[in-house]
Amino acid sequence: MLTLFRWMLRLLTGALVLAGVALVIGYWFLSRSLVDYNEDFTLAGITAPVEVVRNNDSVPHIFGRNDRDTWFALGFVHAQDRLWQMTMLRRTAQGRLSEIFGPRTLAVDELARRLDLYGLALESVKVQDAQTLAALEAYSAGVNAWIEQVNSGARGRGAPEFWLFEPEISAWAPADSIAVMKLMALQLTGQAQNEVLRARLSLALPPERLADILPEDPGKGITSPSYASLIPGALPEGEPVDFALGPFSPLLDPALAGASNAWAAVPGRSAAGGALLANDPHLGFTAPTIWYLARLELESGGVIGGTIPGIPAILVGRSEQMGWGLTTAYLDDQDIVIEKLNPENPEEYLLPGGGYEKFTTRQTVVMVKGGEPLTLTLRWSRNGPVLSGRQYDLQSITPAGHVAALSWTALSAADTSMTAAIRVMTSGSVAEAIEAGRLHVAPAQNLMLAGPDGIALQLIGAMPARDPEHPGQGRIPAPGWLDATGFKGIFPYEDNPRFVNPEEGILGNTNNKTVDRPFPHHVSFTWGDTQRIQAWLALIRTREVHTRESFMEAQLDTVNPTARLLLPLIGADLWFTGEAAPEGTPGHFRQRALDLLAKWNGEMSEHLPEPLIAEAWLRALMDRLIQDELGPLATNFSRPDPVFIERVYRDVGGAAKWCDVVQSAPVETCTDMARMALDEALIRLAETYGPNMESWRWGDAHQATHDHPVLGEVPLLKWFVNIRQSTSGGDDTLMRGRTKGSGPNPFLNVHGAGYRGVYDFADPDSSIFITATGQSGHPLSRHYDDLGELWRRGEYIPMSLDPDLAHAAAAGVMMLTPLAGGAE
Repeated sequence: MLTLFRWMLRLLTGALVLAGVALVIGYWFLSRSLVDYNEDFTLAGITAPVEVVRNNDSVPHIFGRNDRDTWFALGFVHAQDRLWQMTMLRRTAQGRLSEIFGPRTLAVDELARRLDLYGLALESVKVQDAQTLAALEAYSAGVNAWIEQVNSGARGRGAPEFWLFEPEISAWAPADSIAVMKLMALQLTGQAQNEVLRARLSLALPPERLADILPEDPGKGITSPSYASLIPGALPEGEPVDFALGPFSPLLDPALAGASNAWAAVPGRSAAGGALLANDPHLGFTAPTIWYLARLELESGGVIGGTIPGIPAILVGRSEQMGWGLTTAYLDDQDIVIEKLNPENPEEYLLPGGGYEKFTTRQTVVMVKGGEPLTLTLRWSRNGPVLSGRQYDLQSITPAGHVAALSWTALSAADTSMTAAIRVMTSGSVAEAIEAGRLHVAPAQNLMLAGPDGIALQLIGAMPARDPEHPGQGRIPAPGWLDATGFKGIFPYEDNPRFVNPEEGILGNTNNKTVDRPFPHHVSFTWGDTQRIQAWLALIRTREVHTRESFMEAQLDTVNPTARLLLPLIGADLWFTGEAAPEGTPGHFRQRALDLLAKWNGEMSEHLPEPLIAEAWLRALMDRLIQDELGPLATNFSRPDPVFIERVYRDVGGAAKWCDVVQSAPVETCTDMARMALDEALIRLAETYGPNMESWRWGDAHQATHDHPVLGEVPLLKWFVNIRQSTSGGDDTLMRGRTKGSGPNPFLNVHGAGYRGVYDFADPDSSIFITATGQSGHPLSRHYDDLGELWRRGEYIPMSLDPDLAHAAAAGVMMLTPLAGGAE
C-alpha cells in the first residue's frame, strides 16, 4: 500500500511539473507577440523618420513629416496592437471566415458574398480622391510592414489567436479598409430587420394592435398596409423571427443596430467662452473594444480621437480648430423587395408592366475548413442582390415562386464615404465639414460639429428617394413588379436634415427623431430613442451656460426617465391597497418592493436594488401583455418598450385590450397584470439573488460583457480573455447600457459607449476621452483592459495635441526610420 501511495505521489508530482512546464512554454510562445513600445524599426515605405510616442495609456502620438508617413505609421501601430481584430473584420467582409472556422460560419460568409461587400469595396477604391487614395495606400503599406516584421522575426505570429487558427496573414490593401467601413454600415442599420418583423406581425395582428406593438415615434402616424395585401400567398408563421447567423454575424437584433449620444454648444452657452462638444458612440461590446485612440500629425494640423483598426481616419475626435462626433441617424436606407419568378424559367423575374428579365448571375466558391467547398450562385435583380431564406429570416415571409432582394445605399461601387471621413477630419470649419459630408454614402450618421463658425448637426449618408405611392413606404417588404416599388435615385444632399447655429445655441441627438416631414422626405419611420432625449433635455435646461463638466455629467447620467414615467402609471393602484400584508406572504414581499421603489429617484446605480426590481417588473409585464397575442413572436420583444407600455396603460386607441389574456375566462385588468408581473419578477429575483431584497445589486445583473469574439466561450481561456464589469445605467439612460434581453442573464450589459470624448475649445488641451477596454488586443498586455476600470467609473484620460505634453508623458518612444532609398 505504501509503495502504491509513493507511485501515485510521484505521478501526481510529475503531472504537476509537466503542467507547469507546459504553462511556462505556452506563456513564452504567447508573450512573443507582445509589443515593445520602445523598439525602433528601419522600414521601406516611408520617406523620413517618424516618431511614435506612446503615453502611459498606450495612446500613440504619431509625428510624421508628411501625411503619407503619418498614415503609414498609423497602419503600423494598428497592426502592432490589433492585427487579429483587423484580419477578422476583413475576413468577415470578404466572406472568408469558414476558411479557418469551418461550417459554423458559412451563413455569415454567404451573406457577405451575396451582398458582394468586398467586390464593391474593390470598385470603390477607384472613386476616392487623390488625398484619400494616398492615405489608403500608405496605411496599407504600414500594416504590411508590421506583417513583414511578424513573418521575418520571432514575434509569436503577431497575436496569440494565430497559434490556434490559420497563421497566414494576407497583405493589407486599400479595398480592405473600405470593406471594413461597409461592414460597419451593415452593423449600423436595422431597417431590413424591422421590415421583416413588421411583415410577420402584420400577418398576426390587426392594424390598430400593430400600431401599438410597433409604435411610431410619438407624433402623427401613418398606417402601413398589411403584408398579406401586398404579397399574396404569405402565410403566418409560428416561430419567432431569427436574425442570428451564428458567430461573427453582422446582422443584429434591430435594438442593437447602432446608437449614440452627441451634443454641442456655441461659445455663448459656454461658461469659458469656447464651443463645447461631447460624443459617445454606442456599439456592441467586445474585447478588445472596436475603438482605438490615436493622435496624428498631418499637414493640416494635429488630430486626435477614436479610430477603428483597419480604417485610416480619426472618425470621432478633434483638431485644433474643430470637433466632430457621430450618432446613428436611423435613416431608412434599406428596402426588401419581393421578386416574382417566371414559372417557366426561375432565372427570370417579373418586371413592372409585365415581361421578365434575367437575373445578373455569377458564381463564387467559399472554402470551408474540414469540409467541401461551397459553390454559391449569386443573383442580382434590378433592385439589388437576391438573398437566401436564412438571411434576415426571409424564408418566413417569402411565398413559393418568389425571392427577396435587398436595396441598400451601401451597395454602391462608387462609395466615397472614406473620402468624406478624411475630408471631415481635415476640415478647418463647420461649413467645410458639412460640405465634406456630401461624399458620405453609408452608414448614415448624424455628424455633430463644433468649430470656429459655430455648431451644426448634419445627416450624412445617401438618402434614397422613393415614389410617394410606394406600396410599403419602406416600412414593409414590397412587390418588385410594381412600378412604385424600389429606390428612385438619391435625394439631393441639401434635403438631408441640417441644423446650423440654432437660436438656442445648443444641439443634441440621442438617436431621437430629428425631423417631422411627410413620406418620402421623412428620413425614417423608426427611430432609435424616445426616452434618452427627455433626460438630456431635462439636464440641459437646468443651466443657462455649460462647461466641460456639465457635458461630462450628461454623458454619465444614469437617471432612468422610463422608470420615472412608467412606475407611477402601472403601479397607481398597487401602492395603497389597505392593511399591510402578513409577513412572509407574497403581498408583504410586494409591499417591501413598492416601498423601495416609492423612495427611488430613478437612478440606475449599480449599487442599488431598485433598478433591478424595476427592470425585472417591466420585463415581466411586457411579456405578460404580449405573450397571448404574439405567441412565439413575443421573443422578438424581450426588452420593455416604454412607448408600448405607456400606450397600454393610458389606453391610447384602445391599447388597454392587451391587458386581457384572451385565452382565459376572466377579464384581466391592467392593474391585475401589473400586480402579477411584479410578483413574478420578485419570485425570480429571490431565486437568483436570495430573499434579502435590500441586498440585491443592479450591477450584479448588469455586468458589461466585453467578451472575446473567438476565445470568449472556450473553457478556462474565457476567464483570461473576457472582461466583465459591474455597471450602472440601462436601456434608456444617457449612460446607456443596453441589456441582452434574453437567456438566463437577460440584464447583462451588451451594448453601449465604447468611446467617450468631451472637447472644450476654450481650453482644447483640457479635452478628455476614454474607451471601454484598452489599446492592445493582446490578453497578456497590461493595456488589454487598463482603460476599462476608468471607463466603468466614469473617468477619462487627458486628450492633448501639444507635442511637448506628449513627450513629457512618454512611456514608450518608437522611431520608424526609412530604409536606404526612401519610400517604395
